[in-house]
Amino acid sequence: MRFCLPFVLTLCAFHSQLALATDVKPALEREITTVMPKVIAWRRDLHQHPELSNREFRTSKMVAGELKKLGLEVQTGIAHTGVVAVLKGGKPGPVVALRADMDALPVTEQVDLPFASKAKAEFNGQQVGVMHACGHDAHVAMLLGAATALTSLQKELKGTVIFIFQPAEEGAPAGEEGGAALMLKQGLFSKLKPDAIFGVHVWPGPSGQLQVKEEGIMAAADSFEIKVKGVQVHGSSPWRGVDPVAVTGQLITALHQIPARQLDVTKAPAVMSIGQVHGGVRWNIIPDEVTLGGTVRTFDPQMREQLLSKMKHTAEHVAAASGATAEFSQHGFAAVTWNDVKLTQWAMPSLEWAGRDAGVAPIKPITASEDFSFYQQQVPGVFFFLGIAEPGVSVEKTAPNHSPFFKIHEPAMENGVRALTALAVDFLQKT
Repeated sequence: MRFCLPFVLTLCAFHSQLALATDVKPALEREITTVMPKVIAWRRDLHQHPELSNREFRTSKMVAGELKKLGLEVQTGIAHTGVVAVLKGGKPGPVVALRADMDALPVTEQVDLPFASKAKAEFNGQQVGVMHACGHDAHVAMLLGAATALTSLQKELKGTVIFIFQPAEEGAPAGEEGGAALMLKQGLFSKLKPDAIFGVHVWPGPSGQLQVKEEGIMAAADSFEIKVKGVQVHGSSPWRGVDPVAVTGQLITALHQIPARQLDVTKAPAVMSIGQVHGGVRWNIIPDEVTLGGTVRTFDPQMREQLLSKMKHTAEHVAAASGATAEFSQHGFAAVTWNDVKLTQWAMPSLEWAGRDAGVAPIKPITASEDFSFYQQQVPGVFFFLGIAEPGVSVEKTAPNHSPFFKIHEPAMENGVRALTALAVDFLQKT
């Protein structure tokens, strides 16, 4: 299925001839077929032994060991547990980066698999189950497979490939730094900066189908916290104090009206959700403070600033109307995952080759976020999705990412490996 805009058909056709006619592609296809049993084995091992953000110690050791077996230049310990490997082709040329994230989630697995996770760990002071409920185990396995296939063709490659195995995509623990931002802060691109970067994420779409769009594909994410402060008093005489619980109730309603009534959502989507409300210790005591927290998702920088500003203004004035005060704070987690238009158009033939019969399809903007966006702020990048729904099971009935029932149709991973390798080879061959 071709997904090229009319005005770039010539570009796509040229790229198809350049990329798919190269002598490297048949050899690449054979190498991918050969490595797939290892990819599945790696994925199952990682799935059975998941680790939380910034705690990917076993994962990091395993990844580094496999990359060293390939004879690659390997750096460990970046951003705590990150691993970076460099493959230098036999001929000079551009530099391309491929990225996979490694961390799991505080989710107790409920999928009946022989390699299901039984792991437990501490998260926010609590003992929790740990599961690769977002498919990062597949991401690591596919990138290891891509590294293996590309290394076998090292002499034929024109340029350099950087393999980035990133920790803490789901967010660093409280009080810690991590993820893509920390890798960049610690000099990921300081010595060798890629000309382009590509990343893939498994998703409950048709098995093996690759999904992509130009420009904003995933939202910017901010967390926020509002502390509503009143005056504590006995519940029998609320007029003697200032009730922050009642103010919080009014504030929740007022905040939800901002994206619904005060933003031009025809320009871009905007979401504000409140996920936490904490206050009080006893049923007959009106507390002196209530804290609520949540998340904001946006696709337009101006709308983001407008929404956050209106939330702060609303919180302060709703509280003041009842004699309370409100302290508003926010923290930016990720920017918009922004696919470079020209690079996305260029990549289409590579993705079509990789997708085979499953094809390539457009995807609507996703209000989840990705810290892959930090790499895209440094170099042009394309982030795309790989469908992993079981054949015969509708996408609507497939468990979503972050669900304890999340499951991957493993044969789909071959198209993920094909996509990563094809993008790397074709990018290196394009000049």
